[in-house]
Amino acid sequence: MKYSFWTLFKEGLKGHKNWQPAWQSSTPKSNYDVIIIGGGGHGLATAYYLAKNYGIQNVAVLEKGYIGGGNTGRNTTIVRSNYLWTEAALLYEHSLKLWEGLTEDLNYNVMFSQRGVYNLGHSLQDIRDIERRVSANQANGIDAYMVSPEEIKAAIPIIDISSKTRYPILGASYQPRAGVARHDAVAWGFARAAASLGVDIIENCEVTAMDIENGQIKGLQTTQGEIKSDRVGCVAAGHSSVLAKMAGLRLPVESHPLQAFVSEPIKPILNTVVMSNGVHGYISQSDKGDLVIGAGIDQYQGYGQRGSIHSVNHCAQAIIELFPGLSRVKMNRQWGGIVDICPDACPIISQTQVQGLYFNCGWGTGGFKATPGSGDVFASTIAKDSPHPLAVPFNLDRFITGALIDEHGAAGVAH
Repeated sequence: MKYSFWTLFKEGLKGHKNWQPAWQSSTPKSNYDVIIIGGGGHGLATAYYLAKNYGIQNVAVLEKGYIGGGNTGRNTTIVRSNYLWTEAALLYEHSLKLWEGLTEDLNYNVMFSQRGVYNLGHSLQDIRDIERRVSANQANGIDAYMVSPEEIKAAIPIIDISSKTRYPILGASYQPRAGVARHDAVAWGFARAAASLGVDIIENCEVTAMDIENGQIKGLQTTQGEIKSDRVGCVAAGHSSVLAKMAGLRLPVESHPLQAFVSEPIKPILNTVVMSNGVHGYISQSDKGDLVIGAGIDQYQGYGQRGSIHSVNHCAQAIIELFPGLSRVKMNRQWGGIVDICPDACPIISQTQVQGLYFNCGWGTGGFKATPGSGDVFASTIAKDSPHPLAVPFNLDRFITGALIDEHGAAGVAH
């Protein structure tokens, strides 16, 4: 149904009273085939693919707050797959391919824009590392190219490539298929699609304890009562270690605030994404004109969604270093998300020693880009009680065997 501007305006004044909700908020049933803890993008995607691909529709998604109120709505929306190691690159590339058809699949516009991503190099070692990563990407069939400072300047006229800066730009990698998406739309689209397949979405439902008998998960204690299930998937981003403790598990993750901020809307000046590990900042421009800017993680551990002014100040200096013309643009707001980081900067997608209990966490600064791929792979792992082939390298056992996948260079300051 099409609406005129004035119809939309009048409905807005009425508070959209006549509009149907995108999904119905449910009350818990006593028993489910699968419970997903976490109503962010990864959790909703897992529930959607469980219902769509495996016919498991008696599924509940439990969210302690509101849908999309965690990291899904508190990130800088970058999507790319140009990671170094084959294990990580193939996982993120699987996700990128799902992104490319996600709007059609969900019948919901997630505003995925493949505007490309540049990863800048500022030293000879940076360039060597970038060349290595580009070669690895190309060997895995992932689009990646080396570009010179002059090519960067031609594509991004407002960037400073002079030799007088503290961190002169010596080159960059470029992934044309990478880009950005609308974070809220991703959560809403997966929520609506999952609910239409029979999934119960239960908001304001915090898990307080896990019922485990003889090494088997039996159900959960929540603020809305007891809910039984013999399969539980935990996808709670920065709070994964809190859930693991309920099951007597200790995960090798640390939770840190991650900073981001946006400017006032300005006319279009940046039609791509620019990232720099060297100066600790990354930037894109939203469709409404805001400059969306991200920083590195705060060094302290915590669950606060505020973060420190020190990180914001450091990042602002970095962005002005790259784009001097933005020095007088006003910032509108700042926020922090809570990221859980593994020692090798790669996620955990794994069964656990508790039968029927699964964890999907440790994405660090790269969670949003992995949303559809993570959900698809995790749904397979839960449905089959066996790791998806792409999830095998990300099992918890790697921290015992030493088979780590060190992506600090490609994850870097973010994403």
